[in-house]
Amino acid sequence: MTHVVSLVFGLEALALLSDPFPNGIEHYLLGGLLVGLGTAVIYLGTGIAAGASTFLESTLSYVSSLSRFEQYRASRDWRVVFTLGIVAGAAIYAVTFQSGFLSSSLHQTATTGELYDVGGFTLWVTDVQPWRLLLGGVLIGIGTRVGKGCTSGHGVCGVGSASSASFVGVATFLLVAIGVAQLVAAVGVTP
Repeated sequence: MTHVVSLVFGLEALALLSDPFPNGIEHYLLGGLLVGLGTAVIYLGTGIAAGASTFLESTLSYVSSLSRFEQYRASRDWRVVFTLGIVAGAAIYAVTFQSGFLSSSLHQTATTGELYDVGGFTLWVTDVQPWRLLLGGVLIGIGTRVGKGCTSGHGVCGVGSASSASFVGVATFLLVAIGVAQLVAAVGVTP
């Protein structure tokens, strides 16, 4: 009888996951495992938590002599490699999966935006207006300074190391994001 109850609860849990994840959870699971593996490798290799805002900020130590960037001089080289890896990973994804050069059941095609053929590759371009992308980037930059870190630093590394400040930060990120998304949808704003 215990096995039947466990099976029923297991099936109910899978059914609950199908509502918020209609395309399955496999690609989210794979992405989460890769992010976790990457942050573990960085932490084990350097003893430093892998937050993306710190990596991006450390690149400014190459061009700025402000004292706040001086703290990154000793570790900035590998941080720049990490940052370039983020950009290169997005570019590789765009040229392979997004263009249709490779296919995978984990890849979902874009539902908005425009597809363009560039040199035999199909690339996707968002419908979001450039000024909104710029404004969003500026607001995210301000948020990472006010929140003393980004979602990857707090959400992956901070929560993973049981930091109370990171739990508060992640809860704040989520509540504000959900609230803004609901407000934007209610007002009827589109890209």
